[in-house]
Order: sequence, then C-alpha cells, then structure tokens
Amino acid sequence: MQYNSQPSPLLTTNMEKALATFSASTATAILLLASTLYIQGVEGSIGVNYGTLANNLPPPAQVAHFLLESTIINRVRLFDASTEILRAFAHKGIEVTVTVTNDQIPHLTNIGFAQEWLKSNVQPHVRTTNIVRILVGNEVISTANKLLIASLVPAMQTLHTALVGASLDSRIKISSPHSLGILSSSSPPSGGKFRQGYDTHVLKPLLSFLRATNSPFMINPYPFFGSSPETLDYALFRPGSGVFDENTKLSYTNMLDAQLDAVFSAMKLLGFSDIEIVISETGWPSLGDSSQVGVDAESAAQYNRNLMQHVTSGAGTPLMPNRTFETYIFALFNEDLKPGPTCERNFGLFLPDMTPMYDIGILRSTVAAASKFHHATYISVLTIGLLIISNNGDNMLC
Repeated sequence: MQYNSQPSPLLTTNMEKALATFSASTATAILLLASTLYIQGVEGSIGVNYGTLANNLPPPAQVAHFLLESTIINRVRLFDASTEILRAFAHKGIEVTVTVTNDQIPHLTNIGFAQEWLKSNVQPHVRTTNIVRILVGNEVISTANKLLIASLVPAMQTLHTALVGASLDSRIKISSPHSLGILSSSSPPSGGKFRQGYDTHVLKPLLSFLRATNSPFMINPYPFFGSSPETLDYALFRPGSGVFDENTKLSYTNMLDAQLDAVFSAMKLLGFSDIEIVISETGWPSLGDSSQVGVDAESAAQYNRNLMQHVTSGAGTPLMPNRTFETYIFALFNEDLKPGPTCERNFGLFLPDMTPMYDIGILRSTVAAASKFHHATYISVLTIGLLIISNNGDNMLC
C-alpha cells in the first residue's frame, strides 16, 4: 500500500490551526511555569536578618504582615528569642531562626537550664510559629572569650538533648554562625584553613555534631569588609579580571565565592566537605564614613541584587559547583542604636515605614517587572526550541 506524502489542503489548514493553538498555549504555560519556579527558587533561598537595636522600628506584627504580604522573603533570623516577635510570626508560615545569646552559652551546658530555656522560649510557639533552627551564640570564636568558646559545643549538644526530650529534634536544628575570623588563611581559596587550636579543639567537634544532627555550618561572609578601592568591582560582582587560584587552576569572578570556597577548603581539610554551608549574614551598607569606599545606596543595591541572583542561580562556586545557598541578607532595617562606625547602622533594606532603601526585586509588586531576575530562566527555556505563535498565526522558531 502506498501513502500520499502530501496531505490535503483542508488537513494541512486544520493541522496548522491545531499546532498554532497548542504551541501558543504550551509556550505560554512553560514560560509561566519557568517564571514561577524561578521566583519560588528565590523565595526558598533568601532570608533576612531581623535585628532590633533601634528605637524607631515598627511593631513586630506589622513587620511580619509586611514580609508575608509584600515581599518574597520567607525566612527570618532573629538575634534572640523575643516572645513578641515569635507571636507576631504565628500562622505566617515564614521560617524563623532564633538565637541563644552569647551570655547564656555557659549556662546552656546544664541540661536543666537547656530544658527550661527551651520550655520558656521555644515550646510555647512551636504549634503556631514555624521555628526551624536555634543558633547557639553568634561569632563566638571571634569574641576570644575562653569560657564562651569552651562552652560552645557542649551547649549545642546539651540543647540538642533537650530537643530530643521534647520530640522537636527532627523539626528544629541547632547550629552557630561564625565570622571569617575563624580562618587563619583564605587566599588562595583552595588554601583556606581554620585557625590553629580552634580547628581541632572546637571546630572539628562542632562539625562532627552538625554532621550527626544533619545541620548546616553557618558563616557570615562580608565582601564589603574585605574590599578596597582596587577590589571594589570584585566585591560587588562587577565584571573584571577576577582572581586565579594557582593550586586549582580555577578563576574567581567575585569575592563572595572566594570567601565561601576558603571556608569549604578549611572544612575539607578536617574531613567535613559533605556538610551544607549556609550564609547566615551578608550585606552592604548604604551609608558610611568618608574614609570607606563604596558606601552608598547604589553599591548596596548592586551587591544585594547580584547576591540574590548568584546564590539562587544554581551555579555554585568554583569548588562547590551546581548548588544554591540558603542566604540571609543583613539586615531588614537600619539599626540606629548599634555601636561602631556609621556603616554598622546602615545595612538595612527598609526604612521603619517599610519604604525600601533601594530596589533589589524582593517586593512582590516588582517581582514580575524584575526582568534581570527572569532573563536567565527565559533564555534557558527558549533555547529548547519552543514554537511561539505570533498574533497572525505565523510560526516562528525561537
């Protein structure tokens, strides 16, 4: 039996119409899905540090409502375990990380104190507020306080025991954030090492605890504090010559990647390259002292915008490719009561009235218009050869 290789004119017309309808609807659906997935990726990875060292901040209930309804942020890190704030985030679904302050760490090594702390600060809220992590202190090793440092890991272990006793250990994880001061060497990134003494006596048992409890290692990298007039572009993710690691033959296009890989190298040296790294703090001030470089709203916006795009892109770093990083931007608001140089009081993304200091694409009303965040995703989808149908029915291959 022979078949006519040329379809009839009527069949051809019907097929073209069907293809046009299918292609247009399919293309639209895939593009919308890609856009949605991309935005969800940002939502699932970007959090914010909610500091309260200020006398002009809005009520926590207003803050929680604003984050839920007006931004794509769905993770918040607190620097304490404020009852008022935890109540404000009830029934919001936003993931909340609370903190045991540094001064309480020695007491936390006592199981009775740990149980009482948990009973007073966490358990009253677990049914309504999505508490997912407890941080024991903040940058404890950088304090150089021998009692705090010696108590850190035992406190984490004791608090975990209390969590197990309350049947909360599968839901709430324990960690502790560190500054880059834990490194004795960070350049080149492949040569990253923890400070001698702290590496085996503190960080190795800490990393062992994190592995045993499936918790992340948390780090506070700040390219701002490592930048100079010569390295400002490198710190802000701007195009440039970058840095070449002679040991690995890998090139670095931004300072954040280099800092993260230095931490990874130090962890790998101790045998813990399998533990997830979370960026618990990073940011850029919009105002500073005249002696500082790049302290303006434009630079702050550029850093945080590029940061969000980079850590959610899936590119990873040269030593940790093809991954995203859970990241908490510092900070939600400027904090006018913080001590230190001017920049310390000007890391905020928002003014007290919730007006953005600058636009980085985290307001829901601007997400759809933030084409720079969607561009990479759309290009990836279009290159698979979607057939887009123009208004007049002509076929165009993208």
